[in-house]
Amino acid sequence: MNKKLLLSLFVLFGASACLSAADEARLLRFPATNGSEIVFSYAGDLYKVPVTGGEAQRLTSHVGYEMFPRFSPDGKTIAFTGQYDGNTEVYAIPSTGGEPQRLTYTATNARDDLGDRMGPNNIVMAWSPDGKQIVYRNRISSGFSGKLYTVDREGGLPEAIPLPEGGFCSYSPDGKQLAYNRTMREFRTWKYYKGGMADDIWIYNPAAKSVENVTNNVAQDIFPMWIGDDIFFLSDRDRTMNIFVYNTKTRQTAKVTDFTEYDVKFPSASGNTIVFENGGYIYKMDASTRQPQKVSISLASDNIYARGDIKKGAKYITSVSTSPDGERVAITARGEVFNLPATKGVTKNITRTPGAHERSAQWSPDGKSIAYISDATGETELYLQDAVEGNPVQLTKNNDTYIRTFEWSPDSKTIVYTDRKNRINLLDVASHRVTMLLQDPVSEPDDVTFSPDSKWLTYTRDADNEITIVYVYNIADKKEYPVTDKWYNSSSPVFSTDGKYLIFSSARDFNPTYGWLEWNHVYNNMYGVYIALLAKDTPSPFLQKDAGVNNSTESETPKAAADKNSGKKDAKAEANPVSLVKFTPEGITERIIKLPVAASYYGSFYSDGKKVYYWGRGGTKVFDLGEQKEETVADGAMMFVTPGSKKATFYKDEQVYVTDIPTGQANLNTSVNLDNMSIPVDYPKEWAQIFDEAWRAYRDGFYLENMHGVDWKAIKQKYAVLLPYAKTRLDLNYIIGEMIGELNCGHAYVNPGETEKPKRIKTGLLGAEISADKSGFFRLEKILAGASWSKELRSPLTEPGIEAKAGDYIVAIDGVPTNSVKNLYALLVGKAGVPTEISLNTKPQLAGARKIVISPIEDEYPLYHYNWVQNNLKKVDEASKGRIGYIYIPDMGPEGLNEFARYFYPQLDKEGLIIDDRANGGGNVSPMILERLSREPYRVTMRRGSTKTGTVPDAVQVGPKVCLINKYSASDGDLFPWGFRALGLGKLIGTRTWGGIVGISGPLPYMDGTDIRVPFFTSYDPKTGQWIIENHGVDPDILIDNDPVKEWNGEDEQLNKAIEEVMKELQNRKPLPPVPAPRDFSK
Repeated sequence: MNKKLLLSLFVLFGASACLSAADEARLLRFPATNGSEIVFSYAGDLYKVPVTGGEAQRLTSHVGYEMFPRFSPDGKTIAFTGQYDGNTEVYAIPSTGGEPQRLTYTATNARDDLGDRMGPNNIVMAWSPDGKQIVYRNRISSGFSGKLYTVDREGGLPEAIPLPEGGFCSYSPDGKQLAYNRTMREFRTWKYYKGGMADDIWIYNPAAKSVENVTNNVAQDIFPMWIGDDIFFLSDRDRTMNIFVYNTKTRQTAKVTDFTEYDVKFPSASGNTIVFENGGYIYKMDASTRQPQKVSISLASDNIYARGDIKKGAKYITSVSTSPDGERVAITARGEVFNLPATKGVTKNITRTPGAHERSAQWSPDGKSIAYISDATGETELYLQDAVEGNPVQLTKNNDTYIRTFEWSPDSKTIVYTDRKNRINLLDVASHRVTMLLQDPVSEPDDVTFSPDSKWLTYTRDADNEITIVYVYNIADKKEYPVTDKWYNSSSPVFSTDGKYLIFSSARDFNPTYGWLEWNHVYNNMYGVYIALLAKDTPSPFLQKDAGVNNSTESETPKAAADKNSGKKDAKAEANPVSLVKFTPEGITERIIKLPVAASYYGSFYSDGKKVYYWGRGGTKVFDLGEQKEETVADGAMMFVTPGSKKATFYKDEQVYVTDIPTGQANLNTSVNLDNMSIPVDYPKEWAQIFDEAWRAYRDGFYLENMHGVDWKAIKQKYAVLLPYAKTRLDLNYIIGEMIGELNCGHAYVNPGETEKPKRIKTGLLGAEISADKSGFFRLEKILAGASWSKELRSPLTEPGIEAKAGDYIVAIDGVPTNSVKNLYALLVGKAGVPTEISLNTKPQLAGARKIVISPIEDEYPLYHYNWVQNNLKKVDEASKGRIGYIYIPDMGPEGLNEFARYFYPQLDKEGLIIDDRANGGGNVSPMILERLSREPYRVTMRRGSTKTGTVPDAVQVGPKVCLINKYSASDGDLFPWGFRALGLGKLIGTRTWGGIVGISGPLPYMDGTDIRVPFFTSYDPKTGQWIIENHGVDPDILIDNDPVKEWNGEDEQLNKAIEEVMKELQNRKPLPPVPAPRDFSK
């Protein structure tokens, strides 16, 4: 199998084993130069090579990723971003090699990885021209925005460059000005971007206190490199990213390079030399001649980066199926299928295909075969393998899309499977003939299973009103019958093994939960367990019985009695009786009964007609239809039964258990031994498979079949040539990201699967701003106030009884004098959440210090953010004399909804409202917020004893509203202001939003846990019928771009304009009418 079926992948992608040490290296990243040498990242380590090329010398070797090296102006030191001590921090080493010196100590960022679309934290950007300072970019939060800081080349407390945000930058030759990007989105997998975050080259002049946009183009102008009078930069204004140049004297821009296949990436400059990436190679270019030259680089590597490995399969289990006799188990793990004993015996890897993704292995009901899905041919197909020995047989051929699920028929003669083209297909195992039974025009049918006699199917699919309906399908007649109707969502149907019942879950319990903040409600836990009586003459299992009467649900028929006394039956038939399904479609919806169990979410059903098993309320339960009571089978464990089997399989806490189908509580004392499931991993082959599967996932799932006009096959070939050079999982992530970025779509995401990372060691923070005193000690300049009632929103120094105050000196931490270190935070590494002794003094000395004990926090961003919001509230309130309210919404997820509720309801008494959507990271709750903001009162209420009137509907804010937006208003943060305008709620003030609204779903299963999100749905305008927002954003009604210098100094021009506009509109506000004059009905 391996040689034949995997040949196509091998030919397409090659194998990195074919590359010898003498071959020219590729996927060389983040180059920098000192004019005579080039330093770059390769497979996560730093290498150095002469600028003329040749064999590179390795400078670093560590499990973390070393990146963004920059030579000092004298060429003797290399500053870089590394992960030696857990955090991603700034380090420095001699350019000849040596021990790295850590220069920064910052908070551990939740979004801090080369494979993350936010990119790594603390990226080294540049050196100051005098070589004394290193510029780096730090993100205090996990969002887009970051600030530029400088740190001394010997270490110490960093200092912020006085700009509210910054990205890649370059000093002017005299060091008096800074060319920079305000944003950084270089790790977004989105090419040809023209949304609100598309940046320009800006020049910051500290002396003049000015910032000027010098390129001002709708495309991306990034990576400024200031050489003489010229600022070289990257731009995709001609589609492919190339180097352009702006002359500061003539103020003219010209194109320098003309690459057409791959983007120019991550350039840097020193003196007159520019180096950059293109197609995985490194190029150099003289700024005077402007002629790029490829630098030929070889690596004398021992190729340890992508060597094979052996993984323990128990960690990667994706499916489990037990043989009908319960003796063996088929387990799928990390793309391989294992046949292993339930108790004792030999564990076998029956596929051994590291370059193919096998999944969903299922034992045939006759116990002879194991079927599974594999993409060994380059497409997902169904395969069959003899349970004892033999080669696999390919059952389907020339499949054109992703096979989603499949299931055996109980007679083992057919297999039903579904795919991403919304089809239900029936495969005849013997002839390999495939028959399409139906294709849904709206969505994929789900939960497809056979009846016990193999003659019927049941499944769910959506009605026109989007209610999910349960169907049964007669295979011989090719006819479909609805079991449930369009009034209630239903799911997970299965036939009982006696053929009498259809068990399913349905949302029919309407028990509203009422809110306290407003008169409103939600419905939770609506689902129950239901039984459909398939034949009209099948009595309800809940019929009441009289004492002494046979307690079975049906009286024994004369024929059954005759059969009982007719002698011995065929032994095989006795052991495996086939229950024929009798279905009466007329009146089926009237033959649905509910089990008396609590409303919850239920699934994983099995029933023998006497008992019903299901997953729900935290475990597997069983309901005895005869005894009419529920019992817990196994807490925290999910139960599965292979069709035709008398054995149950349980999965709990990454362990598998096989037992007899329990009549009550299951005995899960002995698990299946998974220790011998060893998976040999061939990384180059596995990565080639993941790349191919990612490409197919987009081909089959991207929201528009035309792929935005891109030749998707050609794009695959363009980036497949890089695969043999991938040496780390992050290399693969980069290649996939470049490929999906060609689709020019905002939510095309790839997050790496299993990667080796250093353990993160969190630095403790004090919730305070600190300066270095000339004495060598450190001074508290400001203690962040926060909210006293919340541990997450206050500095540990504000704890009652601590009595720390601004102006105090921190002279020791855990007894170590702080004047013994250059950076106070070096003594707080690993101290987040750990009781720590702090010595405070009013003077910069140890003598007379008092000791306090606090637990430093790991994240100061919530404190800064809370104080920013509170300051804005205060500013709006004071400027409007209490007439205008202010609400900041950080995202459109649960926290954003919480923040809206926290500030909306207490400000219903305001006459006007400012909604701040800036830097809103998105989510999906914008319709809920817009519904509340767009409410209009149609009744006004009053009551005796109060001058206060009320409204119907509840919670209506009457008065003008405006919405603040900026380039960081993203995703659902884009859709919110679009809806705000569409509903006529008010003006949009600020700058154009991010511009990405094509939504995503959960990822497909990938071998190593890769998370690839495919954009598959979006919105358009119901009035114009045109697409909206994507790759442009939402334009403001009033364009206000905050001046960076003013913003740094505390002036928010956008907020000021919002206050001005609402105050202006308040002049025409019509308040609700007062209570009418008293009625007099006496006349």
